[in-house]
Amino acid sequence: MLSEIQSSPLGWRAKIGVITPTENTVTEPEFNAMKPAGVTVHFTRMPIHFHPEEDNFESLMDDLEVRLMELRNCAVDAVAYNCTVGSMACPADLLIGKLEGTSGVNAVSTAGSILAALKTLGASRIALATPYSRATNEHEKAYLTGHGVEVAAIAGMDFKETGTALGRRFGAVSPQAIYDHALSVDCPEAEAILISCANFGSAQVVAVLEDELGKPVITSNTVTFWASLRAAGIDEPIQGFGRLLSDN
Repeated sequence: MLSEIQSSPLGWRAKIGVITPTENTVTEPEFNAMKPAGVTVHFTRMPIHFHPEEDNFESLMDDLEVRLMELRNCAVDAVAYNCTVGSMACPADLLIGKLEGTSGVNAVSTAGSILAALKTLGASRIALATPYSRATNEHEKAYLTGHGVEVAAIAGMDFKETGTALGRRFGAVSPQAIYDHALSVDCPEAEAILISCANFGSAQVVAVLEDELGKPVITSNTVTFWASLRAAGIDEPIQGFGRLLSDN
């Protein structure tokens, strides 16, 4: 019956545009699982720039320009640069300035969203669980430490793949393995757990981990989606993905 048909169009509350790495297969289903009614998410992909400083960030800015114009053309209400390592490799003012200047809307990055989430949760000392190598973990630790976050414990995973194959390998890790990995890195000193990597299917284990550990647990995708919603003016509680989204 016509009375049962929704009268509002899709995305009537907000359309969120997301730039994610080419090999990422996790963010899209996780964001769609977390989104509240009336919100849609729209994706474009680009390669990760691990060392954008080598050409003074020119290649990164050029790649972002193309993707941001795509998102601008579909009239998104907020933009997210969803890559943990990539967003930590670029100065925040340069990255956010580019995202907002080209898209014309509020923007967030995964790195900035992590810092904002930890501040909101009142946590300045964390345990860090990732699928990364030791070198990448040390880079991430240095970034967090430089922004006032103490890393009390850290654990990565030892994969043999490299390049794009490695990124795909991250996305193939099971939620059970991620749950066990996060439990293994917890320590009494940690006020919160950060599960890092946007292509690491961890959103669904957050609430279970919080019940088990009695402390906040955040992931690259839960914080980025939380910050994206707020950039689009939406702050309603979302259940099932941890206290960041349900209580803040």
